[in-house]
Amino acid sequence: MFTIEQINNLHEKLGTMKHLLSYVTALKSLGVEKFDSYLTDGHSQYFGTEGYCIESDPVHEKLLIADNSDKESFLHHLSLHEERKTDYMAMSRGLAESGIEKWTIDTNAATISYYDKKGNLLLVESI
Repeated sequence: MFTIEQINNLHEKLGTMKHLLSYVTALKSLGVEKFDSYLTDGHSQYFGTEGYCIESDPVHEKLLIADNSDKESFLHHLSLHEERKTDYMAMSRGLAESGIEKWTIDTNAATISYYDKKGNLLLVESI
């Protein structure tokens, strides 16, 4: 099974918007089927076969996630990041303020899905 060290090494090499598909493909080759990344502190849970799951440490300060999602605000902050007008932390703060709790990357489907605190799916994008 894969380790946090292997994932961290891949993230150091490929963990940017520019290389997202390569990063997802490399994770898939390690055996990661999906992962959830939480905006509250940037930790992630990585899932493999047969219920295998490992969790990373937090990577940034705690962010307060709004109780109610605001899809228009969420899409605005996401768009700013995709246009490279914000860095990771600015995007994370904007998404948290918009009520986004986590995103899930499915390495098999090559999709990224965004969820609010209530578990509502707000957007699915192909990578």
